Amino acid sequence: MSLAVALSCGEPAGVGPEIAAKAWGLLGGDFPFFLIGDPGHPPQGMPVVEISDPSEACAVAERGLPVLRHHFDGALTPGTPNPAHAKGVIEVIARGVHLVQSGQALALCTAPIHKQALQDGAGFAYPGHTEYLAALAGDAKVVMMLASDVLRVVPTTIHIPLSEVPGALTPALLEETIRITHAALISDFGVARPRLAIAGLNPHAGEGGKMGREEITVITPVLERLRAQGFDLRGPMSADTMFHAAARAGYDAAIAMYHDQALIPIKTLDFDRGVNVTLGLPFVRTSPDHGTALDIAGQGIANPTSLIEALKMAHSMGAARRR
Repeated sequence: MSLAVALSCGEPAGVGPEIAAKAWGLLGGDFPFFLIGDPGHPPQGMPVVEISDPSEACAVAERGLPVLRHHFDGALTPGTPNPAHAKGVIEVIARGVHLVQSGQALALCTAPIHKQALQDGAGFAYPGHTEYLAALAGDAKVVMMLASDVLRVVPTTIHIPLSEVPGALTPALLEETIRITHAALISDFGVARPRLAIAGLNPHAGEGGKMGREEITVITPVLERLRAQGFDLRGPMSADTMFHAAARAGYDAAIAMYHDQALIPIKTLDFDRGVNVTLGLPFVRTSPDHGTALDIAGQGIANPTSLIEALKMAHSMGAARRR
């Protein structure tokens, strides 16, 4: 049986309904997916086919956007989140996880959520999608990857102030990040022998301790230990020499030490096509690498490229994991 990707609706007042509809218009049945949400939320005039079961999605995908109905209280006003929608947004994510874990969907792709709206409307207790998905998966240890055709990059520390990075960058965290990334490249991306490039924390990778000692005290010991176990690791490397074309040809993914060290390169190289992937979950999850864009919601100008790439990557990763 062919399986489709489940797309959670995200914040209904954001660009999610619009880019879902546009993605269907450009993909049709080539990469079948179904939206979990309210059939009335996509823009008027867009062909919508309501389905009662995920198994119907592939058969109807050429006729319209398949939508698996989920009830939402309250009216939809593009650009203005409705607190009454918050409960439904959270339920849809959990429903999508269940459909993938039960084998009814190939993978999960998540449209952007508005965290403040979820906190205000439903007391959402998680910093974001990733933490909620990890909790749904039994507190799985997860890693955030940003991926496109030109670069895959993983930040070891994520949403913390730069001043807190040195303290948060522990040997245990770095080793866990490398191991999860290495395993995911094999299982989800079909890379038989992953090559990982590891950035230093400091300029010039510390320059032998003259510009910082984290490379000597934290990073290098972890790399040496994992190399002895057969991991193909390069580094610690000076981050300013890691991301030009010739350097990227030498590795399958880069491990950065902090958020901007990872995200600036990929957003510079391939801004519209970057995909957010959560590694370490017992199911495949991708997401477009942008937010709800409330300021342009309902205007018909949202760019669906990142969502399209996220749906394609979900298909590819889901198929690789099933193999």
